[in-house]
Formats: sequence, C-alpha cells, structure tokens
Amino acid sequence: MAHEGLSGAAATDSEPAKGDGEHLSHGGIWSLTLGSIGVVYGDIGTSPLYALRESLAHTHTAGGLVENDVIGIVSLLLWALFLTVTLKYVLFLMRADNKGEGGTLALMALAQNAFPKAAGPVFVLGIMGASLFSGDAIITPAISVLSAVEGLKLVTPLFDPYVIPITLLILVTLFMVQSRGTADVASFFGPIMLAWFLSIAMLGLSHIGDAPRIFLSFDPSYGLRFLASHGMIGFLVLGSVFLAVTGAEALYADMGHFGRRPIQIAWIVLILPSLVLNYLGQGALILSHPDAVADPFFLAAPEWALLPLVLLATLATVIASQATITGAFSLARQAIQLGLLPRMEIIHTSHMQEGQIFIPRVNRILLIGVILLVLMFKTSSALASAYGIAVTASLLVDSCLAFVVVWKLWRWPLWGALVLTSSFLCIELAFFSANVVKVFDGGYVPMFVGIAMVLIMWTWMRGTKLLEQKTRRDSIPLRDLLRMLEKSKPTRVSGAAVFLTSDPEVAPTALMHNLKHNKVLHERIFIISVKTEQVPRVNPKRRYEIERISDDFTKITLHYGFMESPRVPAALAIMRKEGLKFDIMTTSFFLGRRTLKTSSHSGMPLWQDKLFVSLSKQSANATDFFSIPSDRVVELGAQVAV
Repeated sequence: MAHEGLSGAAATDSEPAKGDGEHLSHGGIWSLTLGSIGVVYGDIGTSPLYALRESLAHTHTAGGLVENDVIGIVSLLLWALFLTVTLKYVLFLMRADNKGEGGTLALMALAQNAFPKAAGPVFVLGIMGASLFSGDAIITPAISVLSAVEGLKLVTPLFDPYVIPITLLILVTLFMVQSRGTADVASFFGPIMLAWFLSIAMLGLSHIGDAPRIFLSFDPSYGLRFLASHGMIGFLVLGSVFLAVTGAEALYADMGHFGRRPIQIAWIVLILPSLVLNYLGQGALILSHPDAVADPFFLAAPEWALLPLVLLATLATVIASQATITGAFSLARQAIQLGLLPRMEIIHTSHMQEGQIFIPRVNRILLIGVILLVLMFKTSSALASAYGIAVTASLLVDSCLAFVVVWKLWRWPLWGALVLTSSFLCIELAFFSANVVKVFDGGYVPMFVGIAMVLIMWTWMRGTKLLEQKTRRDSIPLRDLLRMLEKSKPTRVSGAAVFLTSDPEVAPTALMHNLKHNKVLHERIFIISVKTEQVPRVNPKRRYEIERISDDFTKITLHYGFMESPRVPAALAIMRKEGLKFDIMTTSFFLGRRTLKTSSHSGMPLWQDKLFVSLSKQSANATDFFSIPSDRVVELGAQVAV
C-alpha cells in the first residue's frame, strides 16, 4: 500500500522546547517575569497571611511564647523556603522539563520514556500526584480568600458577622467569571502581585528594627533545636511551617507558560527576598510585642494602612485562587488526553493562547467544594488543619519521579541520584508525617478528594481497557472488511465520509452500522484516529500521518500532545493545504455512540462496573470534544454490555 505524509516515529516528535527563555530579548524576559509574578506565585505569596500565625499557635497555647521559640519557628520557615522551594524546585527540578513543560504529568511522561521497564509504577505515581492536586485546588481558594477577608475584623469588629458572606460572594463571583477566560485580566495580575510583594517586603522591613536578634533565624540550628526540644509540639509546628511552601509545585507546573529563566529571576530577585523580609518582620514584631501573635501579618501594618492592606490582600488571594483554578483546568485536560478521565467539554477562551481554557464541569465541582469548605470550617485557622497533606504527598511524588529522571535520563550514578533525591525526600517525609496528625482535624478532606480521584481514574482506565478488548474481539479487521467489500460491491454514493475510531486496525462500529442499515458506502472513506503522545505538544508540521489502504479508503492518524485539545477540522485543513483532496462542507462525519450497560461478566466488581457506566454517561459527545461542525455529524448508536 502507498504511504503519504509522515512515518509513525516522526509523528511523535514534539515541537521545540520553549522552556528556558534564553532566546528572548531582555524586554521579553522581563515581560514574562512580570507575568510569572502574577500567575505562578499567588499561592506561596499569600502564605505570610497565616503561616507564622498558625505555626506559633501551638507554642502559644502550650504555655506562652519564649524568645527562642519565635526565632526557631521563623528559622524553620526560612529554611523551608531555602531548601524545598529554592533548592529543589527553582534550581533543580525545573531542569527536568518535558519539551519546556513542567508539572507532575509532564514529569511522569519524562520518567516513563527514560525508564520503560518501570512505566507501570511511574504511571501510578503520576495518577497519585494528579489526584492529590485536586484536593489542593479546592482548599487554596477557600483558605486564601478567607484569611484575607478576616483582616476586616481588625479594621472594625462590626465586620465580624460578614466575613463568611463576603468570602462566599468573592468566591462565587470568581468562579462565575471563569467562562470569560483570564486573558483579559491576566495583564493586571503581574502589577497587582508586584505591588503585593513590595508591600509585604516593606511591611516586614519596617519591623525588623524592633528586635534585630530575629536575624539569628538564618542559623538553622535554632530551628533544629526547637524541634528537638519540643517533642510532639515541635512535630505539630512542622505541619504548620509547611504552609509557607504550599504553591511551590506551581513553579514547576507553570514552566511551560513562562519559561525557566523568568520564573527563576522572579523568585530570586523579588519573591524570596519579600517573603524572607516579611517573616523576619513578623517575628521581630512578636518579639517586641507578644500580643501581636494573634495576627502578626495585619497587626504589622499601621492603623491608616490596615484597610488598604486588607483590600490588597483580598486581590492577591483572588489572583492566587485564579492560578489554582486555571491549573485545575489544565490538569483536567491533560488527564482527559491521557485517558485518565472521561471526555469533558473544553471551551477555549482565547484565540491566541492554547492554554486559556474553561471546563464547565470542573468549574462547578470546584465551586461546590470551595463553598462547602468555607461553610464547614468557617475560619482560615480551622482550614489550615485541612491544608498540607495533599501538597506534601504531591511533593513526595515529584521527588520519586525526579529520581527516575536523574538516574535514567540524566545518567547519574545510582548512588548520586539516591543521595540527591533522598535528601529532599527526608525533608518532605518529615513535613508529611507532621501533617498526617491533622487527619481528624480536617486533613481528611484532601485525602478523601485524592482517594476519590484515584478511584475514578483507575475505574475509567480499567473500564476503557476492558471495553476496547471487547470491541476488538467483536469487530472485523479493517483489511478483512476491504476484501469483503470487493466481493459484495455495496451501493456507492457521492462525497466523502469520515469515521472516527479509537482503534484504526478494526472496522469502525459506525461504518458497520451504516453498511448494515443503510446499505451504502461513500465514494471516499477516511478512517481517522486520534493518538495522544507522551509529550506536551506535537509540532503542527508532524500532526498527521496518512496511509492509503485502497483506492477509496484512507487511514489517518492525528497526533496531539497531552496538553493540547484535539481539533479534527483544523488538522484536516492542514492536510488539505498539503494536497489531501478534502472538502469539509461536503463531508459527513460518522460517529458511534455507545450506551453502556452493566454486566456480570465485565471483569470488574459490580460497584466499579456501575461507576464506569455512570462516568461514561457524563462524558461529553465526540462532536464537541473534537470540534466537529454539528451540522456535518451523523451519530449511530448501539447498546453495549461492559
């Protein structure tokens, strides 16, 4: 048979990495740096609102504050930033980019390609990391906005009854505007967050002089002595200290949007110095005025600046929430493309940026979860107990995947890879263990969400695999069908027909139903399958491969990365420019729609069978998912027992 277009191997090549930004002009780098300040650092940048307050709450309730306790806890906060964020993510893990992209699933794909023999365990780790992020995505908007609005109580106690209603109003409004996309407002994020970081830096700097001995916090021995001398209290404090580094994973996950260098420059030049100054200032304020332990962040502000600071903090937390929501949309799309979740409607909110998407179903689930959290926990202090378990576990997953990459892809000796990654794992295991004790105080929330997501992804993958095996078993190989058609000679009608299929080696169900019931065949038949590659994006020049299997049958495979949305008409338009004889306005798209029923012989337990059938009913139709013109689609349905 004649072959046109690309070979299978070439089609998997990704487009060039856009990761480190070294090719950009100085103006371009600084523009991306400002953008990263607005999008990447919202979560970690708003941690000073509650991190030190919650860390000190344990020692405060245990019998008052001791000077060395304050210095020790501030030391733990600073060294958490230095080791977990700066060393692990900014300087080390951002070098492990998958064609310029970062994040748990991108790292998973990189590790799978580097170590195919361990592809199964690596894939399980990736699923766990993606699932744990969903718990973080629900808690971050709730705790961030609630902690900022609580500052109104310091302006006047009259605001106390309105903190929860105002928080809910802000959150509902935030989720309602998601359908408009973030492209129009993203340009404001950078300047607002720049103002936020400069403000918290000046706020901290204004109080360091109150107790210069706070600089002793740079000595890590103070933090270690605090942990060693306080037993269980020190263990609990470590769980709250971790609040200072939540959002560190965003540095890596958003690398594809801004590049490595802009994110690193923003952290080293502005973000880290601002956070360090603020924590030092809060610590110095508490050393000189112990009553400030109730809310050291807002009490550090002069009375005239309190209301403006609350408003700026609210804006900053909304931006932090926006970044998390956008990350949830991006992660959901990656999971759908990798076959971990059923198809969902994906709306592109920008004609210029592929990453600007809106997923209505994910948006609704997040909104419901956030509202329930605010109503259940009522204060940011109570929510802080629920925060941490999911994030620490996701950091552990990243470290495990990074070990595979360092050992197999970077070809470090085994002992070297073990020493490097185990040093991070020891710190993260300590954080994780300290957060595990929060399970009954609210930590069950992210654990429940994470376990539920693992269960859903496992069920969808398992059910899909079993269904594909059953379909292949009951189907006719495509080449056998061609031989049968040469003998039977069905009635031919003018025009072209496209049949979408997940398995191009067998005759599509819709094609067989069309032959069985309509007893006709179009003059030209295109069998199209969409394949998701283990790279973030596929170069448009290597989007397709064409195989002509007879005079009137053509098989087309479209290749997409796991961070792309498959748009079949756009791919066909590219092929038409390259010489494929095709007119979308005179072409019919035939899609098979299966209605699944539970079966006692499915190969899964009955409860999982029912869950898979339920998930399939929630799946978006192929017309919308593949962006096919609805007036050109013919759907042929069938009932299938799973």
